[in-house]
Amino acid sequence: MIHPSYTELMAVINSEVEEGEQPLVQSRYSIVKATATRAKEIIDARSIQEKINKAKADASVKEKEKDKDKKEVEEKKISAEDERKLVIGTPLIHSTENDKPLSIAVSELYQGKVKIVGNSDEQF
Repeated sequence: MIHPSYTELMAVINSEVEEGEQPLVQSRYSIVKATATRAKEIIDARSIQEKINKAKADASVKEKEKDKDKKEVEEKKISAEDERKLVIGTPLIHSTENDKPLSIAVSELYQGKVKIVGNSDEQF
């Protein structure tokens, strides 16, 4: 059994809608789209973090070589876009490295950490 269910997620997301207004989420498709979008942001952030960790490891190796060869080690900076993705994609709940991005996204929605903005196009 999947927890939380679609209906539980819809109830949580629509709980802040005032009585008489149209609910933000009316279908399972909206939930799937929102969680998939958030999961993609988390995946992008993990990918960028892996690149940063690899660059740090490479820089450490080059630093050791520098001591031997007395050559300069160039320091790489991440782009503004990658920095933005890293900030946006950082999980808003406690998670481990083994947690799947989709599970994190569902938990964030269920705990109210991520909101769905109601427009003609549903967005985060």
